[in-house]
Amino acid sequence: MLSGEWYVWNDPEIEADARRARGLAARFQAAFAEGADTSSILGRLLGSVGEGVEVRPPLTVDLGYNISVGARTFVNYGLVALDIAAIDIGEDCQIGPNVQLLTPIHPLDSEQRRNKLEAARPITIGHNVWLGGGVIVCPGVAIGDNSVIGAGAVVTRNIPANVVAVGNPARVIRSV
Repeated sequence: MLSGEWYVWNDPEIEADARRARGLAARFQAAFAEGADTSSILGRLLGSVGEGVEVRPPLTVDLGYNISVGARTFVNYGLVALDIAAIDIGEDCQIGPNVQLLTPIHPLDSEQRRNKLEAARPITIGHNVWLGGGVIVCPGVAIGDNSVIGAGAVVTRNIPANVVAVGNPARVIRSV
């Protein structure tokens, strides 16, 4: 999976890891609703969580353990982070509501899809990045430090540091 090679998405080992992640995500949401400290659950769900990270549920992940979140990052409600490949989120980021970070790749060949094949490419989000509400980041994309991605943008290719990008597909409109 992490190497980008094809795998069967309903493999029993992957499914067991996904079940574990769904259970932890449900516990995280319940603890948040009760006003309890959620940091220990989040720490078990995700691969790494920096100091001062705030995540608001619901949080949907594939496996959880392929996600790292840098210190002081804020994640608003409804993040979908499909982490079959690594998702690295830098420090001091702001992630708006209903953002999707999607690492899976599905084959164009219908026979491969019928056979439930899938691959994945990692996503890297630099430090001090702001993803507006509803942003979709596609497989294999890297977003450079200090960049801003406008609400609703679909990021299909790498975005350099220190820019504002908007639209579908996202395009750079200015420097910051």
